[in-house]
Amino acid sequence: TRVKGWFLLDNYVPTLVCSILYLLIVWLGPKYMKTRQPFSCRGILVVYNLGLTLLSLYMFCEKRNRFCPWRTYPAWERITPLVTGIWEGQYNFFCQGTRSGGEADMKIIRVLWWYYFSKLIEFMDTFFFILRKNNHQITVLHVYHHASMLNIWWFVMNWVPCGHSYFGATLNSFIHVLMYSYYGLSSIPSMRPYLWWKKYITQGQLLQFVLTIIQTSCGVVWPCTFPLGWLYFQIGYMISLIALFTNFYIQTYNKKGVSRRREHQKDHQNGSVAAVNGHTGSFSSLENNVKQRKQRKD
Repeated sequence: TRVKGWFLLDNYVPTLVCSILYLLIVWLGPKYMKTRQPFSCRGILVVYNLGLTLLSLYMFCEKRNRFCPWRTYPAWERITPLVTGIWEGQYNFFCQGTRSGGEADMKIIRVLWWYYFSKLIEFMDTFFFILRKNNHQITVLHVYHHASMLNIWWFVMNWVPCGHSYFGATLNSFIHVLMYSYYGLSSIPSMRPYLWWKKYITQGQLLQFVLTIIQTSCGVVWPCTFPLGWLYFQIGYMISLIALFTNFYIQTYNKKGVSRRREHQKDHQNGSVAAVNGHTGSFSSLENNVKQRKQRKD
């Protein structure tokens, strides 16, 4: 009843339709782009990623609610961390019901609506991959995560829009500040050599899922008025993300390390050949440099 009349929340059909359209574009988009030149999208990617960085920062640091006039607070108090709302509502880390925080609950509900809506905006991540013909980035993990989150959060917003639901969304908003700022900067070619923390973003995501499982499990061990079914569902969903993200991490980073070591060993083994056939070695090196430059431009 507290979200009655809110945009997209009264009826599940719009959320379902958006999800189906998303999956159709994922399926048909690469086929449409197959015979066409990729789009650069550089300028719009900078703006898009900056916008999502700021939105994630807003969700992590939420303004004071509308019942407290701006003029009654000094400038430094006008923006307060989301955890302040949790503190004001005396939220319990171990288990928190959905109707025990008073106005602090409404403050968190308003932020979490933006969190739900941001999942719709984030469909653009995939659309940019399609337009740029980066189809290798449209993985099972990517599509599963994007398509499922919007639907899950529609149900969360209609049944459990505050209380124990706050924790995972708060962590995820912080991770998205780091992630979208990284992607925004990587859209600028001159910034790419200075971006070194992509690997640690994935590690942060995995840590986020583990911490969410721990916090959710506390609600199972020390139950309160928060529905147990939602807690079990969240634990199961987090486990699925850990499995998929761990596989992605191994495929992306561990295999890269192994391939680099093998290349290094080959260089040592073929050192005498390279010294004799200097022109061949130089051409190979030049070809590799050209390939790297082409990849960076793309």
